[in-house]
Amino acid sequence: MAAVLLCFAFVAQAQQKKDITLEDIYQKGTFRAKSVWGVNWMNDGRYYSSQVSDEKNKVQDIVKYDVTTGQPVNTIIEGENLVPEGSSQPIQYDGYTFSSDEQKVLFSTETEQIYRRSSKAEFYIYDIASQKLTKLSNGGKQMYATFSPDAKRVAFARDNNMFVTDLSNMQETQITTNGKYNSIINGYADWVYEEEFSFAQGFHWSPDGKKIAFYTFDETNVPEFNMQMWGELYPQDYKFKYPKAGEANSIVTVSVYDVASGKTVKMDTGNETDIYLPRMKWTNNPNLLSIQRMNRLQNTLEILHANASTGKADVVLKETDKAYIDVTDDLTYLKDGKHFIHSSEVKGYNHLYLYNMSGKLVRQITSGNWEVSSYVGYDEKNDRLYYMSTEVSPLERHLYSISSKGKKKQRLTQQAGTHRVNMSNDFKYFLDYFSAANEVPTVSLHTAKDGKLIKVLEDNSQLKNTLAQYDIAKQEFFQMKTSDGTQLNGWMIKPTDFDPNKKYPVLMFVYGGPGSQTVTNSWGGTNYLWYQVLADKGMIVVSVDNRGTGARGAEFKKVTYANLGKYEIEDQIEAAKWLGNQAYVDKNRIGIWGHSYGGYMTLLGLTKGNGVFAAGISVAPVTSWRYYDTIYTERFLKTPQENPAGYDENSPLFFADKMQGELLLIHGTGDDNVHFQNAVAMQDALISANKQFESFYYPNRNHGVGGGITSLHRFKMMTNFLERTLINPTEVANQ
Repeated sequence: MAAVLLCFAFVAQAQQKKDITLEDIYQKGTFRAKSVWGVNWMNDGRYYSSQVSDEKNKVQDIVKYDVTTGQPVNTIIEGENLVPEGSSQPIQYDGYTFSSDEQKVLFSTETEQIYRRSSKAEFYIYDIASQKLTKLSNGGKQMYATFSPDAKRVAFARDNNMFVTDLSNMQETQITTNGKYNSIINGYADWVYEEEFSFAQGFHWSPDGKKIAFYTFDETNVPEFNMQMWGELYPQDYKFKYPKAGEANSIVTVSVYDVASGKTVKMDTGNETDIYLPRMKWTNNPNLLSIQRMNRLQNTLEILHANASTGKADVVLKETDKAYIDVTDDLTYLKDGKHFIHSSEVKGYNHLYLYNMSGKLVRQITSGNWEVSSYVGYDEKNDRLYYMSTEVSPLERHLYSISSKGKKKQRLTQQAGTHRVNMSNDFKYFLDYFSAANEVPTVSLHTAKDGKLIKVLEDNSQLKNTLAQYDIAKQEFFQMKTSDGTQLNGWMIKPTDFDPNKKYPVLMFVYGGPGSQTVTNSWGGTNYLWYQVLADKGMIVVSVDNRGTGARGAEFKKVTYANLGKYEIEDQIEAAKWLGNQAYVDKNRIGIWGHSYGGYMTLLGLTKGNGVFAAGISVAPVTSWRYYDTIYTERFLKTPQENPAGYDENSPLFFADKMQGELLLIHGTGDDNVHFQNAVAMQDALISANKQFESFYYPNRNHGVGGGITSLHRFKMMTNFLERTLINPTEVANQ
C-alpha cells in the first residue's frame, strides 16, 4: 500500500506545472521564440542565404540554402574571414546586403539606433572573389549605405549630406554640402516623416544606377523641442525639430543627382510648400520618377510622374477622401512599362487597382467586404499577383494569389492564424512566418504556385516543450454588441482553475488607435506571458477592439475622424459594463491599462468612465493632442486651429476632476515621440483637482520604456499595483 501511495505521489509531482515568473519573461529569456533571420533571396530563385551563428568561432556565417530541400548547400562567407585591414579580429556585423551581381556584400557594424527607424553604422565592402574586406568610409559612421543596381557604387548619407563611393577606386564624392543639424537634411527623413510616414532612408538609385533621387528637408522653421538627458553633473540638453499639431513642418523637396555629370535637378512638386511628399520611387523607366503628394490635411493624394532630367512633373492620379487617406508601399510599376498597381479604400475596403501610366483605371483587381492588408508582388511572367488579406477574418492574415484580371483567385495559406510572408524574387517560393493565439511562431518554406510545404525551417519545439512545463491559460475569442448594435471583437484569458461560480477581477488591455488591432489570432509575445502571470494570480485579462480600429473597412475605422477618443472610449466603457454583467466577473474590480494611445485611453476611462474602472495603468500617454506631431494628429483631427473642440473635448486634462479609481501613471523622460510633457501636464491637472494618484518616471528611457532590466522593473511595479488595487485590495488594505 505504501508503494502505491508513493507511486501516486510521484505521478502528481511529475504533473505539477510551474508558474511563470516575471524574471522568466523579462530577464532570463525563458520563452524567447526563435526565427529565421537575415534571409536574402539569391538571383537564382532556387537559393537563398541566411545568417547562421558559428558558436565555435563566435561569428556569423553567410550560408547558402537550396530552396527545394531547405538544406544548406555551402557557406558563402566564413565569418572568421571578415577581418579588415590593420586588424586581427573579424567584424561583428548586424546586417548584410548583396550587390546585384552577388559578387560583393555590404556589411553593417557598430550600429547606433537614433529614433524608431533611423540608425548609423560603420559599413564594410566584402569582395567574394578576392576575400578582401574594405571599410566604406573613414569620415564617420554612415547611414543607409546602398549598392547601385549596376554594383559599381554605394550611396550613403552622413551628417545631413549625401555621398557616393566609386567601388573601382573607393573614391568618395560628396553630393550635397548644405546639410546642417536642425536645419537642412539631405538623404534621410526628418523626425516626423520617419515616425509617421514610416521611412528613414530618403534616397533611391535609378534602375540603371546612373542617378540618385533624394529628399531634402528644410526644417529651419520647425519649432525645436528640448529634452534633458540625465546622468552627468549638469544634465545635457538634447534639442531636435519636432512639429506639434498646427505648427510649421519642414519644407520638403525631391532632387535627382546625375552621377556622370555631377549635376542635381530639383523636381517640380508645385508652388505650395505646406504639403507632404510621403513616398517617392523610380518607375522602371530610368528617367521617370514617381512622387506622391498630399495636402496638409492628408485627404487628397496625388501621384506625380517627374522627368528626372528636367524636373517637369505631371499629376497622373488624384484621390480624395472625406476623412483621410493612408499612405502605403503598395504602389508598384510593372515591368511592361505601361501599367502600375495602386491600393485604395475608395470603395470602402482597401483593394488593388490596375492603371495605365497615364493614370486611367484599367480595372479593379480585388473586391469584397474585406481588406487587402498588404501587397506582396506581381509575377508578370505568370500573371499572378500576390497579396495578404483579411478575407477569412479580420483577426487573421492569409496569402492569396490572383490574376491581373481579377480571376483565378487562390488561397495559399491554410492554417488558421496570422501569416507574414517573404517572397522570393522570382515568385516561386515564400517563407511563411506563422503564429496563432495559442500556438508558438513557426517559419516554413512553401511553393508559391500552390502553397505546398517544402520544409519547416523553425518549429520552436524547444519553446513548445518549455511552455508545456508551465501552467498556461488559453486565449479565447469572443464577440459582443454595444447598445447601438455595433459588434466588437475581443479575447479573454481566464485562470487555468477558472470556476464560473466565482467572481474575478478583470484587467482590460487597450490600444484602440486608428487602424490598429489588439485582437488578432496571433502569438501574443511578452505581454501574453505577463497576462499568464496575472491569470495565475486569479485575474481575467481581456482586450476589445473598439470602433476606429483596423481590418473592418473604412467606415468602421474612420468613424472617429475629427473626434479622437470619443467613440473609442464609449466602446471600452460599454465593453467593461458588458463584462461586469457576466456572472463570473466582479464589476467593482475592473481595471484598464494601455501604452501610448492605450495610455491615453486609460486616462479617458478613469476620467470619463463614471467609475466603471476601479484602477488603471497609463504608460507614455498622450494627454492632449495639441502636444503631439503634425502628421499623425492632423490626419485624424485636422489642425487645432480648424478643430479646437476635437482636440479638447476628449483630452483627459480637461476631465481630471472627474477621475475615479486608482491610477498609476508611467513615462520615460527621454521619450522623443510622446513627450514627458504629456505626463507632467496630466499630473498638474490631477494635483489641481486634488486627485490622489501614483506616478513613476524612467530617466532617459524612450517611448517603449523597456528593454532589459527596465522591462522587468516596470512590469514588477505594474503587477504589484494590480495586486493591491484589483486582485487582493481588501487583503492588502488589512495588512
